[in-house]
Formats: sequence, structure tokens, C-alpha cells
Amino acid sequence: LCCYSNTLNAQNVTFADSTVVYAKAMADSAYAAADYATAIHIYEQLLATEGEAATVYYNLGNAYYKSGDIARSILNYERAQLLDPSNEDTQFNLELARSKAVDKNVVVSELFFVRWLRSFASILSVDGWGKCGILCFIILILCFTLFIFSKKRKTKKIIFIFALLSLVCTVLANVIASSQKDKLVYRESAIIMEPSVTIRSTPSTSGTELFILHEGKKVTIKDDSMKDWKEIEIEDGNIGWLPASAIERI
Repeated sequence: LCCYSNTLNAQNVTFADSTVVYAKAMADSAYAAADYATAIHIYEQLLATEGEAATVYYNLGNAYYKSGDIARSILNYERAQLLDPSNEDTQFNLELARSKAVDKNVVVSELFFVRWLRSFASILSVDGWGKCGILCFIILILCFTLFIFSKKRKTKKIIFIFALLSLVCTVLANVIASSQKDKLVYRESAIIMEPSVTIRSTPSTSGTELFILHEGKKVTIKDDSMKDWKEIEIEDGNIGWLPASAIERI
């Protein structure tokens, strides 16, 4: 298990207030002293009062893991990764926690290009890709300005090529940023929180039993229209209904 982080992450929330910083330090100290219950309580309070932060989710996931709550450790690692997909420590700890769950991840074959694009998109966060898109757009404007005022044909060709590359990078960065933003806004994934839950063919306890899932399993919410029941899908394509109380959104 990678060690907890003391670094405050200002990507999604800025811990500028001295009281908040002190509270974070207290939680970190409690974790270091193996007082995981206290650390969990303080981290949860920070998230509730100050908003989301990848670092706090990461440390909270560590505290839950150490306390033996695998489902909540996976949930918080997933949330940390959603906010900061480039953090290798989060990915390592997430895989470690998943290995402790009853239901193992099913490896779904993907085209090489799709797998590469997914990996490439995780290099930066949504804010990082947004800034990258703005930078590329500025370079694009500069290239067109230089192109207009340049006199030499060879120089114009070089500038034009750079302009095209900047345009492609601008579009790509914005597409990836938009995709990551949608994941943050809609939160279609969830984690099973109950020791075991029966997946049924209809949103009712009288529905046919299809299969059973256990705590820590990641699912995708397909139908969110009902309050008490959700239709979910797992990696192998199996679909069914479960009580809304059995899952918690990432």
C-alpha cells in the first residue's frame, strides 16, 4: 500500500483556511498513529465541508483499506482517480484493493487504438486538458498571425504545418476534456457496498435471480429513472436490477 499523501491538492478545492489545513494535518497524524477511525472521520468531514479533493479521497481510501473496509477503500480510490487520473499511487492502491474483493475484474478485450487513447487521456486531469487546449489555441492564433505577415514561401509552409498541428491538438484536448468532464458530472459508475446483493431481472424482489455481486464490485448504472431500484451492467455485458441502497456512486 502506497503511503498517504500530505500534499494538499488544489485541483478541485483549495485548502487555504488555516483551520482546514490543521484538520487535514490532524487526520494525517491519526492515520500515521494507526487511529484509522479518527482519520476517516476527519477526512469525511473535510470532503463534506470543503468539497472534493483527490488527495483527501486518496488518504481516505488508505484509511478505509487499513481498517479492513475494502468496499469503501475502492470507492474512494475510484473517486481520487476520477479527479486525478494520472496519479500512479492511486492506481496501484486501487488495484491492490480490488485484489481483495470477492468479485474480480473481468478483462474485456479492446482494440489497441481504444486502449492507447484511454491511457493517453489519463495523462492529465480535466483541468489539465482544458489548459492544454487553451495553450494550443493560442499557438494556433500566433501561427496564423505569423503566416499572414511572413514573406518567405518556405517559412509560410513551416508555419502552416505548425498551425495544423496546433489545430489538431486544440480539438483533441477539448474533446478529451469534455469527455472527462462528463464523467465528473454524470457519475454513471458505482460500487457495491453490501456484502452481497442479488441482481434481478426486474426492479422487484419478486424478479428472477440472475446473479450475485459482492462488495467492492464496480458497476455501471444503465437506468437511473427509479428511486429505489437501479439497472446496472458489469464488464462482461450482464445486466440486471438491484436496490439503490446497495450501491454508492463514484
